[in-house]
Amino acid sequence: MTRRDLLFGAVTACLATAAQGKRPNVILVITDDQGFGDLSLHGNPDLSTPNLDRVGTEGIRFDQFHVNPVCSPTRSSLMTGRYYYRTGVVDTYLGRSMMWNDEVTLAEVLRGAGYRTGLFGKWHLGDHRPLRPQDQGFEETLSHHGGGIGQPSDPPGGDHYFDATLYRNGEKFKSKGYCTDVFFDGAMDFATKHRDKPFFAYIATNAPHDPLEVDPRYTVGFEKFDAATAKTYGMIRNLDENMGRLIAKLEELKIERDTILIFMTDNGPQRKRYNAGMRGIKGTVYEGGIRVPFFVRWPAKIAAGGVDRHLAAHIDILPTLAEACGAKLPAKVKLDGRSLMPLINGAQIRQEKNWHDRTLFFQWHRGDRGRLFDSCAARNQRYKLVNGVELYDLETDPAESKDIASANPAIVAKMRGEYETWFRDVSATRDFAPPKIYLGDPLEPAVLLTRQDWRGEKASWNADGLGHWEVDVRAAGRYEARLLFAPAKGLSTARASLGGSTASVAVAAGASEATVQFATVRKGLSRLEAHLETKLEPMSDSGTAVRGMQYVEVRKL
Repeated sequence: MTRRDLLFGAVTACLATAAQGKRPNVILVITDDQGFGDLSLHGNPDLSTPNLDRVGTEGIRFDQFHVNPVCSPTRSSLMTGRYYYRTGVVDTYLGRSMMWNDEVTLAEVLRGAGYRTGLFGKWHLGDHRPLRPQDQGFEETLSHHGGGIGQPSDPPGGDHYFDATLYRNGEKFKSKGYCTDVFFDGAMDFATKHRDKPFFAYIATNAPHDPLEVDPRYTVGFEKFDAATAKTYGMIRNLDENMGRLIAKLEELKIERDTILIFMTDNGPQRKRYNAGMRGIKGTVYEGGIRVPFFVRWPAKIAAGGVDRHLAAHIDILPTLAEACGAKLPAKVKLDGRSLMPLINGAQIRQEKNWHDRTLFFQWHRGDRGRLFDSCAARNQRYKLVNGVELYDLETDPAESKDIASANPAIVAKMRGEYETWFRDVSATRDFAPPKIYLGDPLEPAVLLTRQDWRGEKASWNADGLGHWEVDVRAAGRYEARLLFAPAKGLSTARASLGGSTASVAVAAGASEATVQFATVRKGLSRLEAHLETKLEPMSDSGTAVRGMQYVEVRKL
């Protein structure tokens, strides 16, 4: 039985279940770099977020909800119910933010249960076949590439939050307006189109991530702050406005009561600002980097005003929504999360003995592979072990201000052991093998490779970066590569290799583009390498300068 059979074979059973009662729609809104403290509901004295707050006050708030310190790891765990090391995702860039295509996503689980599925905004788990959102269960997509607008994954020439180049079902187009507004508009059109059948809309904004671009009218009143904070708060003000528009649209469509609306963020704030007294920011495993809002509003099933303080995390989202929607969990897949439905429906909120404590794990650092005890945390309901040596009692010290490790060696030893067992387990799942980008696939004939996805010791987003792309050539034959680079500073040569074939072409001084052809590219796993060699001045001892490409567009001839 194929993976697709396992995923979609449950449709008949799920539709029979649906006949017993109306299945809820699901809208999951996740923002980028918005911290726990970036809400008036969480005590921010300067930022008013009435519509985001409304999702929490009219539903249930999970007060101890955690994610990873940075975005791609959080998103892969959200999508799969698994720790991100299992999925191929290790970091946020340089080829480490791509998720293996055999991972079963939330979109695939719900689509297999008869849901229509749509993504609006940020995917950040792979831009090319077979890793795109439309390859991973989303029927309709409206997204940008890479980790955000204003990054090397932009199309040549760069881009901005206004009138951005976006991709609708894989086709590039020039949008009109502010990107957050465009994504919410797309989601509301999707809800309107599918209001008579169950749907899942994933609204993943790139705001308030850098670059901080927003209409100045949203920053009015924040003049006392530095420019970064003022613009960030302005972007959140716009997000709040869009959440209000979304709720109003659900009411207009008369589907508001039967829609599960979730609001969350992907990690802590990217800079120091009000964060509810927590230690740390994005990129750290202290609470300020990994504890985020998680609000669930479902008027037909959830009473307003609930606050749950059980430990919960990104890995719980897939099993929770699968249960809520009557969808089967993927077969033969090791899930790390558990369904939160017993807490959401109130059956066990006051029955602690029925909700067993567990230890959750969070880690992030740069590099191609996970590293034992490097920027990591093990967290249970009461205690938290940081980097294997710092211990905090979060019941009495939520600010993580007093390390009690020396006074509690037994707890430290136990949690160190749990972490080591976890690390060995998740590392062994794939041994950090990188996912591959398809070349020569008929579903994506032209592939524009960017510095977002290249790898190697010298790979970077800097001008002197030098890397390669891990690829899977789907068909042998002749290929063409269009190479784009910063203007050559002298007489140069562009060289490239793919699937056992090499090619080179002379490049004139000042040129920024060249095309090479590969005569006999082999089918199978390969590396695409391309660089520019520039002869230096005759008196120079270095001889030749070598630097990588900014873009490589590949197509089969």
